[in-house]
Amino acid sequence: MPTRKAVSRWIVTGLALGVAIVFVAGYTDDIPLAELTRKYATPGSRFVDVLGMRVHYRDEGDGPPLVLLHGTSSSLQTWDAWVDILRYDFRVVRLDLPGFGLTGPDPMRDYSIDRYIEFVDAFANAAGLGAFSVAGNSLGGQIAWHYALVYPERVQRLVLIDAAGHPERAAMNESLAFRLARIPILNRFVTVLTPRSLIEKSVLEVYGEDSKVTPELVDRYFDLVRRPGNRQAFVDRVRNIDRDPVRDPRGVVQPTLILWGGDDRWISVRDGQAFKADIPASRLVVYPGVGHVPMEELPGPTARAAAAFLAAGIP
Repeated sequence: MPTRKAVSRWIVTGLALGVAIVFVAGYTDDIPLAELTRKYATPGSRFVDVLGMRVHYRDEGDGPPLVLLHGTSSSLQTWDAWVDILRYDFRVVRLDLPGFGLTGPDPMRDYSIDRYIEFVDAFANAAGLGAFSVAGNSLGGQIAWHYALVYPERVQRLVLIDAAGHPERAAMNESLAFRLARIPILNRFVTVLTPRSLIEKSVLEVYGEDSKVTPELVDRYFDLVRRPGNRQAFVDRVRNIDRDPVRDPRGVVQPTLILWGGDDRWISVRDGQAFKADIPASRLVVYPGVGHVPMEELPGPTARAAAAFLAAGIP
């Protein structure tokens, strides 16, 4: 009969072997920035230096300026279908936020909302923007309404799409990646263990209709999360979410359109209703059966709703 010490050694060895198997199976290399740039920077892509970062953005169309801000672990490609519709009537400027897409990590490793506000203002100056309207999804929506509070003179109209950050929001149904990023020690593995299946699961969670999640869509998210520095930036951002400043959306003075997926599993439609109740000049449109990224899942109706709303403010 094996001794207790021998059994303990077997258990430790088994656990170590299990960890090693998980590590080998889930380990994914970063993709060199040059390779990602060749794949995801189009002839319309531009780059500008802002706060020590080489920011990837696109500036398309002609008319009143509209800035588009994506959500966590996303990129400016999330707006592709919107731009196809809006560029005929608006100057549409979209960008990869710090920590995401081709822009990559902030050298300060600061992903607080206040740092994002500072960044958006510096980017707007670098892009030659004066006053503009801004639309944002999820984290991008949170940045947008906070920016509108801090710089009310720069924001003409506001479009919030399943926006994060309501101070009395319902509990967020965080993905597995979010939960792991919050756990000390384990969050180190998030920077190297990113199996494609985990990315696919997250994308399926943000869509209301699974059939719209294509392999090409998952590949884009999977590729760009592996831009050097982006996975560490994700951990840094998630670890500091609870430290974001608490601002009151009742102070938003701009006309605001709130678009929400009725089947959003990450941020409840109740948050959209709360924004509607708090922001004086606001209107809420809910899309049944749609998830967390309506501009991807239902681009036509959402873009046209935004266009009509924005056009109403043009003299």
